[in-house]
Amino acid sequence: MSYFPEDYLGHILLETSFILDASKDIDKETFLQNPVLTRAIIRSLEIIGEATKRLSNDFRTKYPQISWKEMAGMRDILIHEYFGVDYNLVWDVIMDDIPTLEKEIQAILKEL
Repeated sequence: MSYFPEDYLGHILLETSFILDASKDIDKETFLQNPVLTRAIIRSLEIIGEATKRLSNDFRTKYPQISWKEMAGMRDILIHEYFGVDYNLVWDVIMDDIPTLEKEIQAILKEL
């Protein structure tokens, strides 16, 4: 089955929306103390990273404002270093990076 960049970007957008919705009314302590929520958000970050990895290098190069390499790298850490996950860093990504990523992906999808 063949996929287009829009398909992968759609998956990224679904996951950013989930993360933002799931974290909108909580603080860091609530996040850190809720294993169901932390696992769900980590799974969303894994999906974002996997979708990123499946985008072509040419496509990623066309949009250098997005930290594609870091997103793919985070996926690798979450998948392969599960017991070493820094949940404080995950919280920072939720607060600092996901809102911007969602806006950037929306802009790219409008452009395509």
